[in-house]
Amino acid sequence: MLMKEYRICMPLTVDEYRIGQLYMISKHSMEQSGGGEGVEVMCNEAQSHPQHGSGQLTEKRIYLSSKLPSWMRTFVPRIFYVTERAWNFYPYTITVFFSLSAKSTLMIALGMKKPDKEMDGDIIPFPLFPCAETLDPAEYTCSFVSTFHIRIETRFANDNGHNDNIFGDSPTPAENVSHIDILTDPYPEKHYKQSEDLSIWKSKKTGRGPLVAEWRNDSEPIMCSYKRVQCSFGVYGLQGRTEEFIHKNIRDILLVGHRQAVAWTDEWHGMSLEEVREFERELQEQTNNKLKSTQSNADSAAPARPAFSRSLSVTDEPSVKRMGVRSRVMSDSQAQPPPARLHSTPE
Repeated sequence: MLMKEYRICMPLTVDEYRIGQLYMISKHSMEQSGGGEGVEVMCNEAQSHPQHGSGQLTEKRIYLSSKLPSWMRTFVPRIFYVTERAWNFYPYTITVFFSLSAKSTLMIALGMKKPDKEMDGDIIPFPLFPCAETLDPAEYTCSFVSTFHIRIETRFANDNGHNDNIFGDSPTPAENVSHIDILTDPYPEKHYKQSEDLSIWKSKKTGRGPLVAEWRNDSEPIMCSYKRVQCSFGVYGLQGRTEEFIHKNIRDILLVGHRQAVAWTDEWHGMSLEEVREFERELQEQTNNKLKSTQSNADSAAPARPAFSRSLSVTDEPSVKRMGVRSRVMSDSQAQPPPARLHSTPE
């Protein structure tokens, strides 16, 4: 398992970002969905917890086959997705991504023990499958990789990222802490838009911006998104390479998302929680429809995958006969018979 803590500062307050986060995630998901890939929302409902209070549970499928590197695409299905389940008890959230063969693996990802069937939500930290009545059991399983999961624990604070023990258990080792600067960090070229360039951004509603060098030292207001990310890919020979690849992509996603939340300030600033929830519902419906439509088109246009075949070479005549294959009569008894090659195709 590879664990890193990311700290991303923004010229916002924690209260403001409660709205900005919901707006950004909905719009970003809509923008990134298309061509048969993107985000499909399976569940989004209110939830409460005795310790964390009122919150929201969401479950999403993230289709990303084409975004995988070539060395990884060789062993994943053509249509591959991971499931994201997030408990948002703002300003504290837990997000889990998984591709699992058993519910107990999810519980391990959440740091829970496997409960008895009689256990209720008061005993374990979070209800595990509150959306189960709306989803087929197959939605929770994937036989492809049974030991893959990502767990992201998030806390938001009105500071500039200097808190070394924000999660209250033990400080993250300094070598595992990464500060992401939404102004100066290298930005994925495919995501760059001039309207989202914070070096020229100016908010008309708040008067903030543009950001300048060392902005985190004197910006007012300022907040930090602390994210502790644990990634595990238990496949021998691929674990280290894959976990590093996942963390690199998570870092890019965090940079893009937080930068967009700031750049879009004038779009969401002043919205109420009820208004942004309505915006969220509308975009989720549009995103789901967009994804399903493009998936249907992609499926109809995609050529059928060639069937896999296996070959078995047999060089001695007795073995050929035992397998029910008539051997060729040899005129020269001393000549070595050519191998009989039997092909089989799995169903």
